[in-house]
Amino acid sequence: MTYVVTENCIKCKHQDCVLVCPVDCFYEGPNMLVIDPDECIDCALCEPECPVEAIWSDDELPQEEIPFIEINEKGAEKYRDANIVDQQEPMAHKSPYNTAEAIKVVQID
Repeated sequence: MTYVVTENCIKCKHQDCVLVCPVDCFYEGPNMLVIDPDECIDCALCEPECPVEAIWSDDELPQEEIPFIEINEKGAEKYRDANIVDQQEPMAHKSPYNTAEAIKVVQID
């Protein structure tokens, strides 16, 4: 089991979750945060901290959010140099991407 950042984080990127993560497993992409599933220790501290309810346990994901398991995994690899450990200003919906475009940005073929 691991935790997964889902669609609600797109164009948002609140980072309350980053502050409570004991293993620094969050990575920042251009439009959302992702969790590295290999680094996540399943502590569940991040889930209640997310103000937009974008973080879920992978075994409790709604069906429509299941693609985000792979998005987090591949995003953590792609943004390996963008480990985020300090809270920054959230995007506040300033992303140039709509949701469909944002999902494509983090997907890696």
